[in-house]
Amino acid sequence: MKALGVGILGLGNVGAGTVRLLAEHRARIEARLGVPLTIRRVLVRDRARERAVDVAPELLTTDIEDVLGDPNIAIVVELMGGVEPARSYILAALRAGKHVVTANKAVLAERGAEIFAEAARVGRAVVFEGSVAGGIPLLRSLREGLASDRITGLCGIVNGTSNYILDAMTRTGAGFADALAGAQAAGYAEADPTLDVGGGDAAHKLALLALVAFGVQVDPATIPTEGISHITAFDIRAAAELGFIIKSLAIGERDEHGVGLRVHPTLVPRGHVLAGVQGAFNAVLVQSDALGPSLYYGRGAGMMPTAVAVVSDILEVARDLLAGLYSRPGPAGQVPSAIPAPIALRPLADVVCAHYLRFRAPHVPGVLGRVAACLGRHGVSIRRMSQETPSDDGSAAMVMLTEPVADGPLAAALVEAALPVTRLRLLAD
Repeated sequence: MKALGVGILGLGNVGAGTVRLLAEHRARIEARLGVPLTIRRVLVRDRARERAVDVAPELLTTDIEDVLGDPNIAIVVELMGGVEPARSYILAALRAGKHVVTANKAVLAERGAEIFAEAARVGRAVVFEGSVAGGIPLLRSLREGLASDRITGLCGIVNGTSNYILDAMTRTGAGFADALAGAQAAGYAEADPTLDVGGGDAAHKLALLALVAFGVQVDPATIPTEGISHITAFDIRAAAELGFIIKSLAIGERDEHGVGLRVHPTLVPRGHVLAGVQGAFNAVLVQSDALGPSLYYGRGAGMMPTAVAVVSDILEVARDLLAGLYSRPGPAGQVPSAIPAPIALRPLADVVCAHYLRFRAPHVPGVLGRVAACLGRHGVSIRRMSQETPSDDGSAAMVMLTEPVADGPLAAALVEAALPVTRLRLLAD
């Protein structure tokens, strides 16, 4: 059989890593498939730009039609990022009879229903392992390894930038701004890190995890999301004294009342498996009925880890194509067999957990009594309280740990107390 042609859209870090892996493992890939995989076209914005990998100039193009119109290209690999023009190019590739591999969590989280529906209509595959947790085979494990089980929960670190920053703050005592600058200097954070440190990237990934693990479609904009920029060196120290490490977690839970999803910084017990995840690594702890807990850990981002997932997806599509899977009508590959309607998530106000509260108490008689009274009126019990040495003006930073309480009543109590409060949730035991 003749070679299978591949078209690549985007030649940034992941695109360059994908080209490199396909070249370095060319003989091994051909031995596994029985036919060679050949890159026929690479779509770029600027053909003259210097790149991290050598590509024959005649393969480079700035015209998407050179990819879509090539009948020898069976698989289009979208690695551009963002929603547009990625969405339009993916849809056009499907309509042109191409199968699609992508590592683009934004376009799938925000426009996945449209893309998957079109893929099902035309009987083409859309595979996306690299969109969540980089090189960790997480989605494939959820989709195939746990296919016979019922997943009830997942909790993990899915944004390496936020984890790198919090880990640096924990290890060095640095403040957020200095830790962010270190992450940018090391190449782990973008010049504009908002999507990472604000939690948006993790919310996109959590939406895809919910689709694969729970079979639900969720608009990522509806996922309660909190970033890490308000975490201070004091919070890191106070958490450590209490026996916790602060991590930014993506949490998904399913029970008889529905599905709850959230992204926020969390106090994790020091002995918990997620507390030891350092640097830019990712880790997701999955809970299922039959297997119980299972952990998926590894490098969650970067040129080569993500490229490993992308090339694995290319090989999956190629194997299925050679096996004649796509000669049958109906949805193929990782496309959900039925795109569910968007669901309403369980309200964050109903989530019950213990909380860390940090506020500065002014040197005014009765302040602590007023705060305690507000908490008590809303059914919030205090488990532990500590106070730092007062500053020159007599005010002092106070830390409280509450007993488990629903988010809603606690939020109401803090509004009534009328004090600026940093609130962090504790990971349930």
